[in-house]
Amino acid sequence: MPKALRAVLVVAVMAAIGLFSSSVIPALGQGTQLCIVFDIGGRGDLSFNDMAALGGSRAAAQFGLQLVEQQSATEADYLPNLRTLSEAGNCALIVGIGFLLSDAVTAVADEFPDQKFAIIDGFVLKDNVQAVLYTENTGSALVGALGALINQRVKPEGSAGGVGVVLGIEIPILWRFECGYKAGIRWVDSGFDNSVFDINNVAAKKTTPIPFVYTGSFNDPALGQSAAQAMLAQGAQVIYNVAGLTGRGMITAVANAGRALGRETGPPYAIGVDADQDYLEGGGFVVASMMKRVDQGVFLAAQDAASGSFVGGVRTLGLAEGGISVSTLDDFDDFLQLGIDAGEISANDRDVLFGRAQANRLLFTEEFAKVAELQSLIASGAVTVHDAFGEGIEQCRLAYD
Repeated sequence: MPKALRAVLVVAVMAAIGLFSSSVIPALGQGTQLCIVFDIGGRGDLSFNDMAALGGSRAAAQFGLQLVEQQSATEADYLPNLRTLSEAGNCALIVGIGFLLSDAVTAVADEFPDQKFAIIDGFVLKDNVQAVLYTENTGSALVGALGALINQRVKPEGSAGGVGVVLGIEIPILWRFECGYKAGIRWVDSGFDNSVFDINNVAAKKTTPIPFVYTGSFNDPALGQSAAQAMLAQGAQVIYNVAGLTGRGMITAVANAGRALGRETGPPYAIGVDADQDYLEGGGFVVASMMKRVDQGVFLAAQDAASGSFVGGVRTLGLAEGGISVSTLDDFDDFLQLGIDAGEISANDRDVLFGRAQANRLLFTEEFAKVAELQSLIASGAVTVHDAFGEGIEQCRLAYD
């Protein structure tokens, strides 16, 4: 079935059951605009900002709002952007994209207590702010398991291979990624023993090397490239990007290593983060991405503001809420279009890129199926992935390193 037709049918079904019915949304109170303040990079980043725009566009269309987008050239723009929108008084909701806006949202929320705000990835506790957070530990466990399974398939004979991760600045939120990723790897090492996830009683087998490094930067591709090259030299077959733009350099290193062997797809392989990065470096070297559905976070916050059910506080989105997922071919198709719109991808290359990604999915059908089993266990609550954000990383490293 063509994707466009499939989307129309989905909308029709949801409308029939009331999920897309504007009649269930009460009239708006203050403001008729949905206002988004982007992080540095803005539209066209094929990551957080573009994901936010997707959610904003969907919410604006569904709830009869005008979408207003505010770019931020530097961090110094956050405060004036938020303040200008608040002073205008036309926004039913103002959404800040990314934890770097936390201080600015905190300040402006105090100045305008009647204005509703949301912040993606920022821990802001105010009555008029909805802080949308994600269970990155759960998604990282899934791609950790995927990496370990792929490593078992492609590692050279007589080698343990390796499943690495390149991280940015060592802050507590990144501990979530690190700990979840390692837990997923050890779940595979231990023969899919669910007790691996019990951080207090874990006795995980540790057969897969897990090289990891905090680079101290989110915007240094050269640093990410050199970090990945070191891991590849140690035998790593899969490396996870948890470093933003720094991680783009990691993906380049992985692709260069594959091309040096005459390959158009891995091994070695990279795993993307936050958005669907499967298109990078030709579509064959990023085998999957751990997606934080920023679009879903923006949409749900806007829905609350539009329906009159908005409350401040923390809202955590995980697998069950559709806030975390492993990228699919449908996601890849969407991001190819975003890449074309942003001028990063040629329309003529679309079929080639999609074909390479599809080939990887077919090659690793069994591995993705096993990851789907783990996803069901986590989403149902049958297993709990340790959250190192609040409890620290030391116990996790003792258990899994």
